[in-house]
Amino acid sequence: MSAPNQDDYKLKDTKPQLGERWPHGGVRGGGGWISSERITSTYDLVEQMYYLYVRVVKAKDLPPNQVTGSLDPYVEVKLGNYKGKTQHFTKRSNPEWKQVFAFSKDKIQSSVLEVFVRDKDMVARDDYLGRVVFDMNEVPTRVPPDSPLAPQWYRLEDRRGENKLRGEVMLAVWMGTQADEAFPDAWHSDAATVQGEGVYSVRSKVYVSPKLWYLRVNVIEAQDVESADKSQLPQVYVKAQVGNQILKTKICPTKTTNPFWNEDLIFVAAEPFEEQLVLTVENKTASRDETVGRIQLPLNIFEKRLDHRPFHSRWFNLEKFGFGVLEGDRRMELKFSTRIHLRACLEGAYHVLDESTMYISDQRPTDRQLWKQPIGILEVGILSAQGLLPMKTRDGRGTTDAYCVAKYGQKWVRTRTIVGSSSPKWNEQYTWEVYDPCTVITLGAFDNCHLGANEKPGGGGTGKDSRIGKVRIRLSTLETDRIYTHSYPLLVLQPSGVKKMGELQLAFRFTCLSLANMIYLYWHPLLPKMHYLHPFTVSQLDFLRFQAMNIVAVRLARAEPPLRKEVVEYMLDVDSHMWSMRRSKANFFRIVSLFSGAISMSKWLGEVCQWKNPITSVLVHILFFILICFPELILPTIFLYMFLIGIWNFRFRPRHPPHMDTKLSWAEAVHPDELDEEFDTFPTSKAQDVTKMRYDRLRSVAGRIQTVVGDMATQGERFEALLSWRDPRATSLFVIFCLVTAVALYVTPFRIVILVAGLFVLRHPRFRSKQPSVPNNFFRRLPARADSML
Repeated sequence: MSAPNQDDYKLKDTKPQLGERWPHGGVRGGGGWISSERITSTYDLVEQMYYLYVRVVKAKDLPPNQVTGSLDPYVEVKLGNYKGKTQHFTKRSNPEWKQVFAFSKDKIQSSVLEVFVRDKDMVARDDYLGRVVFDMNEVPTRVPPDSPLAPQWYRLEDRRGENKLRGEVMLAVWMGTQADEAFPDAWHSDAATVQGEGVYSVRSKVYVSPKLWYLRVNVIEAQDVESADKSQLPQVYVKAQVGNQILKTKICPTKTTNPFWNEDLIFVAAEPFEEQLVLTVENKTASRDETVGRIQLPLNIFEKRLDHRPFHSRWFNLEKFGFGVLEGDRRMELKFSTRIHLRACLEGAYHVLDESTMYISDQRPTDRQLWKQPIGILEVGILSAQGLLPMKTRDGRGTTDAYCVAKYGQKWVRTRTIVGSSSPKWNEQYTWEVYDPCTVITLGAFDNCHLGANEKPGGGGTGKDSRIGKVRIRLSTLETDRIYTHSYPLLVLQPSGVKKMGELQLAFRFTCLSLANMIYLYWHPLLPKMHYLHPFTVSQLDFLRFQAMNIVAVRLARAEPPLRKEVVEYMLDVDSHMWSMRRSKANFFRIVSLFSGAISMSKWLGEVCQWKNPITSVLVHILFFILICFPELILPTIFLYMFLIGIWNFRFRPRHPPHMDTKLSWAEAVHPDELDEEFDTFPTSKAQDVTKMRYDRLRSVAGRIQTVVGDMATQGERFEALLSWRDPRATSLFVIFCLVTAVALYVTPFRIVILVAGLFVLRHPRFRSKQPSVPNNFFRRLPARADSML
């Protein structure tokens, strides 16, 4: 297998013809453009695609079947080799369909459009009721913002078009673009092979993430807790559950009937609130945990908090548990019961994290009252894809049914599915409001595996939509009011290695509404202030993020058509926290590259000290003398130097937004077994010998990390040993040295001290020794606590 060309993994410039043109070349705005000065359409970031639209509204006075006397009518729209059919109605002579058919102009192979009305026959051939024929050259053109074309009644004709038949059909036929209001819900000729309810999954849709809240439950105390064993006092804890989320308080350290906890339990809840808060008080016994009491609370009874002000607590009576057989008739009696003291609220001043903070697309708090005005508009045109690899086999040949998903903030968009094409053209444009420029929009391409006739629209299929690739764009890296048109490589990491699945062509523009507000945001925290006033722990954030991702995936999977769980999880990077040897290496080398500048500077200083280049060393000495004589110039010189570096680097600033980097991701030189480990399930599903080998490899890596951490701890403990008298002779020497140095510095001007120290560091190699320095020798002899470890 030949090595891939590195240029295949790079971003490519494209020059698509963006903006709106008249379908027939138009006479307005010469050359077919509507306007050379101002684009009047909102579809100015996509290439215009022209469609023939046929709206089938209804029919009347259709003749019944002469044999059965009933009528099951439907309409068939035919244009060349493409046929589209409406649903058929049983025993109805005046049916209403209200359905739109869209035929791509690029694939029109006929000059005649035929609309047939037929009678559905379950046994024999469908009966012909009549037809209407349209000349393609006479079809009118309609471009928004023109009003929709009014449908008209047409008399049905016989097969030869010579005689009029009984019955009429109401139709509207026009030529338009993808900007037409009928486009999203129309039947498309490029998905003509999709049958049954699979048609629902090929249409473009816009989704909105559910509104997420943090539910804070402060479990304070309980009263009158009774154990089943009356001879012993209970030792209890509280278990709280919201949906699939289960949290527990600590066990009360003392056995008492009035336990006290005062612990916060944090959950994620989504509007509309379908789950309830279920609290159970459990008694810890030697054999098992027995339930003492239980209560269910709807979430909408809790107040919504918009700041850090304290909120009120309430007492709740628990339902009794553990009734005996003899008390069967007394179970419904009102009796004194256990009470629990809670302080619970829905936190509206936090932002519920449902994605990785590295690729966050929204930072607004939950409650809309706390939202600021948007600072910009992001417009994205999803144009096309090129060179997609076959994702599955249909009728003995490889094929791909591709669609795109884009996610920014709470808004998800899904393009229509282009069936059976390796170079699909979507040309769909979407808009988002931007509240913070330091956010990321994520776009993913997928293969639709739910187009079968037996597929249920609710997600009853067993197949999963396959990943084709993903693109991330950070808005802060974009220049405002500039149109970017690039072709992004779609890269997927597979067990066999990194693979290019194709290219995704995008056009996007970030428009600034308020430059002052945008600059103002750069001085403010990334997240709402409650994240800093009352922060969550790292483990809490990980748990809450995972639960929020699950809730978003479940809710979007219930939409129609569903945005499936595997798609949402891929877009949200739900597995980004899992262990990966490849990612660990990539992050290590990212850290190394960060220190490369400091390392280069230290090497340069070493060469200066070694007088490798005498001219440079002399110039450094002169600069050093100037700074000693004029110390007030040090800080201005540093900032001026940084300013000049920034101005110089402006010439070499990135011209393109960043994209997936295989070299940075360490995806090109990764070992196959490390990739196999990355794609392993959790817990592992591999054989015992493979798991043992990987465990030993992980132990060796962890051993090196352990050694480095131990060395860092040793150096820190040696610093502590300078004054701890653990080595009395070393501490005595250091204390005497500190006294002598203090006296010397009191009587010596500080500039002289710095000058002597600088000349000592920059001294010529003739005055240097190859042996370690005295301070280094002294420091290495200091004791550490490593000798006290087992």
